Amino acid sequence: MAVVVGVAAAVVLVVLGRLAVGVLASALVGAADAELRRHAEVAAVQLSSGAAAGTLAGPSLRVVDTAGQPVDGGQALPLSAAQMRDLASGEAIVAGGPDGLRRWLAAPAVLPDGSTRLVIVTGDVIGGTTLLARAAAAFVLGALGAAVVVGGAAWLGTRAALRPVDRMRAAAAALPPGERLPVPAAHDELRALTEELNRLLARRDEAAARLERFTGDAAHELRSPVAAIRAQAEVAALHPDPQMAEETLRAVAAEAVRLSSLLDDLLALARADAGQRPPAVAVDLVAAAAAALARAEPATPPHGSGGSDDGAVVELVAPTPAAVAATPSEVALVLDNLIDNGRRYARSVVRVVVLPAGRWVRLLVEDDGPGIPEDDRQRVFDRFTRLRPEAGGGSGLGLALVAALVQGRGGTATASATPTGGARLEIRWPTPPPEGESS
Repeated sequence: MAVVVGVAAAVVLVVLGRLAVGVLASALVGAADAELRRHAEVAAVQLSSGAAAGTLAGPSLRVVDTAGQPVDGGQALPLSAAQMRDLASGEAIVAGGPDGLRRWLAAPAVLPDGSTRLVIVTGDVIGGTTLLARAAAAFVLGALGAAVVVGGAAWLGTRAALRPVDRMRAAAAALPPGERLPVPAAHDELRALTEELNRLLARRDEAAARLERFTGDAAHELRSPVAAIRAQAEVAALHPDPQMAEETLRAVAAEAVRLSSLLDDLLALARADAGQRPPAVAVDLVAAAAAALARAEPATPPHGSGGSDDGAVVELVAPTPAAVAATPSEVALVLDNLIDNGRRYARSVVRVVVLPAGRWVRLLVEDDGPGIPEDDRQRVFDRFTRLRPEAGGGSGLGLALVAALVQGRGGTATASATPTGGARLEIRWPTPPPEGESS
């Protein structure tokens, strides 16, 4: 930054120096021309009054006729015909002389006999040129020196301005989890940066805590089926009994299915957290719901839930077709988890309702079970949350996976109650964009 400021200052000062030299050159030339013109006009008046041309002539003053020929007895002037015409028109010129470049200027004089003469005066411009060259060199050196000073001042100022930021960076790096940076009293950019860093640290701690909690819960949930499989296998190995073999294999297979389902849910959640989603397409939600109902198997209500022994009936209410912006696998996962959750707690019926609502589609899954307490309606979408562990069959990841998949497509997932007190889970899914618009 300091180098950039120094270079910019040098460029600006050099440009200003050139402008100053130009102004100085113009002033010097103007002053020299004024002095030469005054000298020529005085000689012209004397010549018009009858003074002899030879008496006026000298090294810096000559008298010539209109053709440029000397009439003062001196040698021919080192000027071309074009230069003589410029002089006769009243223009000052720079031309070579015996001792280098000189400034030339002429004034007309009318003699007593009516003839016209030109009084030509000349002056040295070498001294002025040398002065201007020295002034230009001085300006350049001054500009470079000033640029160095400005660059140094910018470096010192930048270091002084960034010193609090360096201290804040070091303090933030050394902060233990849960601690925050002290907020400065002044309402300036440093305070805004501190507050933003504190928010970032809070998000970091929250993410770390969530990951730690998720890892612990996942390890606990995985331990149960693995331990069950291991225990049953050890019992079968220690006490081989053909009659128990079939029961043991069934139990191992059931635990393996539970373990596989849990791993699938964890993998899907990890992909959703990482944002690894394929492009959304238009998915027929009504057809997907019908397919999910066909996949559902009769479920036995949990003990104490009030359900019938025959399991809950699943109904589909879809008055009109409806499409959502997602992928078929995402829609299937959401429907399977919602229907499975409803059938686990329903007494007799689970109702799946698909309702188009403008640029959204509402998916309602209702049951006539005990419902979800109002204080827990947000918490049910947290991972490994099971309000009734005695219901069994679930890992506590189903609704968390539903929320992650739906929110990843810009939708929402909420829980509420039906008029009869059962649970109502509502999904709002965006519809595909109209043709010609990007998704």
